Amino acid sequence: MELNRFIDHTVLKATTSVEEIKKLCSEAKEFNFYSVCVNGCYVPLAKQELENSKVKIAAVIGFPLGAMTKEAKIFEAKECIANGASEIDMVINVGFVKSGMMAEVEEEIRAIKEAIGNNVLKVIFETCYLTDEEKIAVAKACVNAKADFVKTSTGFGTGGATYEDVQLMKDIVKDNCQIKASGGVRDFETAMKYIEMGVTRLGTSSGVQLMTTGKSVEGEY
Repeated sequence: MELNRFIDHTVLKATTSVEEIKKLCSEAKEFNFYSVCVNGCYVPLAKQELENSKVKIAAVIGFPLGAMTKEAKIFEAKECIANGASEIDMVINVGFVKSGMMAEVEEEIRAIKEAIGNNVLKVIFETCYLTDEEKIAVAKACVNAKADFVKTSTGFGTGGATYEDVQLMKDIVKDNCQIKASGGVRDFETAMKYIEMGVTRLGTSSGVQLMTTGKSVEGEY
């Protein structure tokens, strides 16, 4: 098992600079991470920095609140793909979920998946804000809408991934979606536990430390 191939090497904070993106991409190439995960404005730069490498580009959309219109998210997703991303990590409209508007939530996921075609769609739940019943409803919506991944968190909410949430997601999506754990994945033991549970992707800003020390580290994501 190669831990590096599970990692979406991530920098998403508001103050992220051009130099930090270049460093992110350099590290991703050095450790052969699966992808880098960046905000949309940095997709063209990441494409340039990762030229002739196998590292993929994941772009976040509707990030981090998920509260923009469906049409805005679709535009953002299509632009990111056009600029070089092959994976989209979208934030659901959490307020719609809290309002019981699951038909609208499912339709948004479906519309974004259709807009990006064969490219990978990961759906961020922001589990820290949802009840178990709401998490189950969103997981079912992801399966119905043909999303590729369910994902726990943005890393910017009040909490990140938990073993309990990952297990709940797994119980609902079964083999219909893959699972990405993100938010607070900062030590080797935690990362390995998620992989043992069946997670196929880890979102973390601590990838280098995970590969080089295996120790707990500080990180924004």
